[in-house]
Amino acid sequence: MKSIGDYWDNIRRLQDVLRDTEVVVIGAGAGLSTAAGFTYTGERFEKYFSDFSHKYGFRDMYSGGFYPYENPEEMWAYWSRYIYINRYLDTPRPVYEQLLSLIQGKDYFVITTNVDHCFQKAGFDKDRLFYTQGDYGLFQCSEPCRDYTLDNEEIIRDMVESQENMRIPSVLIPKCPYCGKPLTMNLRSDNTFVEDAGWHAASERYTNFLRSKNGHVLYLELGVGYNTPGIIKYPFWEQTLENREAVYACINDGEAACPENIQARSICINGDIGEVIDQIS
Repeated sequence: MKSIGDYWDNIRRLQDVLRDTEVVVIGAGAGLSTAAGFTYTGERFEKYFSDFSHKYGFRDMYSGGFYPYENPEEMWAYWSRYIYINRYLDTPRPVYEQLLSLIQGKDYFVITTNVDHCFQKAGFDKDRLFYTQGDYGLFQCSEPCRDYTLDNEEIIRDMVESQENMRIPSVLIPKCPYCGKPLTMNLRSDNTFVEDAGWHAASERYTNFLRSKNGHVLYLELGVGYNTPGIIKYPFWEQTLENREAVYACINDGEAACPENIQARSICINGDIGEVIDQIS
């Protein structure tokens, strides 16, 4: 594995590729939303979860999401805030909007492991998005009794507005309308994750897009780590290797790298994604 090239040379190379390439496949991970200001520690965590931090001692939102709370009222008080700020609020920095401006007019598709819906909020075409790991904005049956999801914005806002002393009213605890079991977030964490009709339709559109595109294609990977490299990173490397006219570009703060066998057709830029996109623009 090699992180290659001079920073500014790679910025210019990526500018040239973006100018000359009409087909762009974007693969996005958590690093992109982090660059846009959706941080899960520090000042933002303390702003929204200082009471939970004081009571239970955890120091980041992820840890709070796995904590075994005493009752569902408290669990949903935490999760409703979590979902509200990471799904229904705008990002502090307009990184997604700047990314969209870079590919305006191009034939693009986005595959992402992010579940915060930032692409669609920024104006990306929803028919060109594939959220592989779920969506904070959807509930599913915890069983699950069937493959369906429910929009949760209204009830999440109700939970946030009505909670007191780190608890929601019991009447707001969400239950499956079919079997009565508790609802949960539509997030891929185990084998109960629901791939509903919308998920399968997006998967099919993405697969068809890849099959129909040959020649000059840019595989643009943004903020993808090694938690689930088999979803975006490894397939992008393989597709670049198979298509001799394709280019692989990776922007990642500290983890931009590629295999040697595609190095000649790769652009790896270590840096803050927001700053790099701004410089490319």
